Amino acid sequence: MNKIAIYPGTFDPITNGHVDLIKRSLKIFDEVIIAVAKSQRKSPLFTVEERVELIRDVVKDLKGARVEAFDSLLVEYTKSRDGVAIIRGLRAVSDFEYELQMALMNRRLDAEIETVFMMPSEEYTFLSSTIIKEVASFGGNIKGLVPEVVEKALKEKLRR
Repeated sequence: MNKIAIYPGTFDPITNGHVDLIKRSLKIFDEVIIAVAKSQRKSPLFTVEERVELIRDVVKDLKGARVEAFDSLLVEYTKSRDGVAIIRGLRAVSDFEYELQMALMNRRLDAEIETVFMMPSEEYTFLSSTIIKEVASFGGNIKGLVPEVVEKALKEKLRR
């Protein structure tokens, strides 16, 4: 039986910190589904379809990585994919309080699904999609912080 983990997020856009967690999660789980939240609440720069396509391009060579969009309660989505765990990244102490609340609520909704907290590699601990968009919008250098395909897509999107 495959151990499937769900790595949910808006991924607007995916960063090298996200990719780092995906690669490391694949050392623990047989399959990792990168679950792209539609999240209109956050007013994403990229459409959900664009985000899914960018991530598919980024993870195409990672055996066991799969990308899907979702728009439902995370624990329900996780169950529907036979997931045993939800992967959540923690960059700093400031992430912990929110993530703990979400993990406890998810456990209350379904005690069979575990939440696994992972820290990104040191060079990515400061990275967030929001920071990347901010720097890129002012023409700052984001090389090495996002996959090349994302860097190109961001420049194109912001040029408009």
